[in-house]
Amino acid sequence: MKVGFIGFGAMGLPMARHLAGAGHELHVWARRPEALAPLADCAARELASPAALAAACEVVISSVTADADVAGLVQGSAGLLAGAAPGFIHVDMSTISPGTARELAAAYRDKGADFLDAPVSGGAQGAVAASLAIMAGGRTETLERVRPLLACLGQGIVHVGESGAGQVAKACNQMIMVAAIEAVAEALHLAVAAGVDPARVKAALAGGSAASRVLEVMGERMVQRDFAAGIEARLHHKDFGILLREAFRLGVPLPLAAQVGQQLNALMGQGWGRDDTAALLRVLEQADRGGNSEGPASRSCSPLLEWGPRGLV
Repeated sequence: MKVGFIGFGAMGLPMARHLAGAGHELHVWARRPEALAPLADCAARELASPAALAAACEVVISSVTADADVAGLVQGSAGLLAGAAPGFIHVDMSTISPGTARELAAAYRDKGADFLDAPVSGGAQGAVAASLAIMAGGRTETLERVRPLLACLGQGIVHVGESGAGQVAKACNQMIMVAAIEAVAEALHLAVAAGVDPARVKAALAGGSAASRVLEVMGERMVQRDFAAGIEARLHHKDFGILLREAFRLGVPLPLAAQVGQQLNALMGQGWGRDDTAALLRVLEQADRGGNSEGPASRSCSPLLEWGPRGLV
């Protein structure tokens, strides 16, 4: 297919490379031309605008950050919608609100084109390995047309339902995953407070019913105190904003998700949004120290609590 791609971050770049490697004719657009440098060996054709990209391609895939980013790609005289001909498909693999996905789908259908919301789970590692879980919302026939493209990117493609349903599934995914990260942080924090080696606690849990991918990956980051971003915490904070607004709209109580959302708010308040979400551990440690004694401005000169043989020191 002639396929366009927008969004060349940790997720989008390997996804674009997979499409080119599968033999599809890759067309690209980026706000910053330097973002396209890693695709120099893919013979990708750079277009001048999203509208030009839509006019040149059967399908355009986007992987950006938030509702406003996706809407900005679609709308306006240079947007994808302006260049979309009947039969064109926009597959958005970002995490956005279900309502925005539905609105964009309706706008495309008014022009005889279509929109598929297809958020993913699996992180940058899954994008590199082409093992992403893909949660699709939209028309069945639209998904079937682009399935060969999605098969280059992931191993699990599930049609969840109509437009917006993929984003609902992604919200549910984020609820469970980040709540599990918070649970791991609390468990290891308790272990340290009790004077027990958190690495050994993690090893013990890995052999029992608490074993999970979150414990394996995020627990190890906490044990090693490696808070360099795998997935930046600000993105999970954004995702929780989406799901809690959706819950408010529907009148659905989400007490656990609401508490985890507050922990993410506290993390953001400390200026740790660019760190990994494993930094939820530091939010608990900060509470032990009596609150906001170490803000972003003083972080570099006031070290956090460290794990020692007798607990927090």
